[in-house]
Amino acid sequence: MCGIFFTYSSGSELAPSTELLHRLQCRGPDHVGKTSSKCSNGSLLFISSVLSLRGECLIGQPLNDPHTGSVLCFNGEAWSLDDGNYILGNDTEVVLDLLLQATASVDPLPLSAQQDQADEAVINALSRISGPYAFIYYDARHRIVFYGRDPLGRRSLLSCKWRDGIMVSSVPCTASAGGDWTEVEANGIYAISSDSTESSEPLERHIAWPTIGNHPAALRLWKKTTLEDPIQVPMLGLNHPAVDALLENLRHSLAVRIVQLPPLHSNSNPSTKLAILFSGGLDCTLIARIVHDLLPEDQDVDLLNVAFENPRVLKAAGATSGPTVTAFSQCPDRVTGLKSYAELQRVCPGRRWRFVSIDIAYSEFTSHRPQIVSLIHPRQTEMDLSIACALYFAARGSGSVSSSTSAGLIQYTTAARVFLSGLGADELFAGYTRHATAFTRQGHEGLAHELELDYQRLGERNLGRDDRVISHWAREVRYPYLDEKFLRWALSLPLWEKCGFGQSEIPPRSLNCEGHCILEPSKKLLRLLLWKLGMKSAAAEKKRAIQFGARSAKMEAGKTKGTQILS
Repeated sequence: MCGIFFTYSSGSELAPSTELLHRLQCRGPDHVGKTSSKCSNGSLLFISSVLSLRGECLIGQPLNDPHTGSVLCFNGEAWSLDDGNYILGNDTEVVLDLLLQATASVDPLPLSAQQDQADEAVINALSRISGPYAFIYYDARHRIVFYGRDPLGRRSLLSCKWRDGIMVSSVPCTASAGGDWTEVEANGIYAISSDSTESSEPLERHIAWPTIGNHPAALRLWKKTTLEDPIQVPMLGLNHPAVDALLENLRHSLAVRIVQLPPLHSNSNPSTKLAILFSGGLDCTLIARIVHDLLPEDQDVDLLNVAFENPRVLKAAGATSGPTVTAFSQCPDRVTGLKSYAELQRVCPGRRWRFVSIDIAYSEFTSHRPQIVSLIHPRQTEMDLSIACALYFAARGSGSVSSSTSAGLIQYTTAARVFLSGLGADELFAGYTRHATAFTRQGHEGLAHELELDYQRLGERNLGRDDRVISHWAREVRYPYLDEKFLRWALSLPLWEKCGFGQSEIPPRSLNCEGHCILEPSKKLLRLLLWKLGMKSAAAEKKRAIQFGARSAKMEAGKTKGTQILS
């Protein structure tokens, strides 16, 4: 994981501000490097910071090819090429070789024809990569700078443009060279011909992802299965083949993300390399349960659970709290988290699960608020802030854990650099209340439309923002539900094999003679698998948005709407 930065200026070299450079270093504390280049119309500057997670040794960035002068800044994880050739060792070197080979095949044609061929070569090469990433690549042969995000937008990348140049960065800063920051859209990549003679302004062009074949980019399209309601909705039960298929596909996705965990750079808790953003809900608990089957039992797993002191909630509660009840212990996600933690200990007794209680006082929230608001920019609503601040403090990883030698709690900060998140499960398997509403109003067709909207805007609304606040603490978040192979499988399922809307009711938390159990219809396939894996209590947990479960929503004004712009 890295922080990446690039500027093109028609004048002298434009360096990042002190604030922006600091934020890049926060993302990648192991190494910071830069390289620059001159072009006929101005100056190019590339900076990368590195959080070393792949390979046996640290590989600094930007990567420079000595033969061509080409440069790569790469932030992400290239898990495999062509959906099957898994990359061992440092993936950035593999990506640079891939791009060099692609652009080497471009014929020495007139400039416009060279650009077209180079554009096609680069987009096709990147389409072979499975994994989350953002990149900046300078093709020195043809004097073109390419930049962009993976087709799902799982890593942050922003741009700031003005008349005489452009700045591209993983993170924003409060002051820029006259423009404002915008999210780089994930619907393709962008190219700037640095030696164009037509204008002193950077001439940027958009190159769309290919959306045919088996390319990861084709996953941008929601795969519409049969949208008409069947005459009789088939029952989704424990013995349905989709339950075992879910286990197989999710195991594969998780194995890719945790088998090669990086060595720790801290002497504290040397057995803890992995942490899970853990509310105790269905999505993250299913991840934890399968992780147990994949990870050696001598490796501890940290479960990060965040709770906020919310003055609005405390005021509404009045004098109902007793002496043993705190603002944190009353948070819904703390209650659910401890419940699922206890069930994990019972079902998976051979591992040390470390439940990290991350308690955030209102005064601490207000002291960090300006930085969080700045990091999530250009996202700027109250909902963005309430979600981001929960992830921000969870990613810091500092809280308290039960002492192994006494009855009290001790302060603890996770040493894990790799975090797992359950993001994506709601969008794929119908986990939000609006999905149930859509089904009630328009059946499976309405539900499919709502799911498509949520899936398509993941990169725009969630992933870039979340990457900026989590990576600020030198952590990398990985999304098992957003793995390319997993997505391809999940998107091919009929809706009635993902959720239970429209299926007949069975008495709560029981099995009937045919092996069916009642679980609420949202994300029913996931619930059935977790039930089958022995965690029946967690399988029945209701969906609760992070900002309400952690009580980070409406911290300052009870009547504030989520869509309201931050002041």
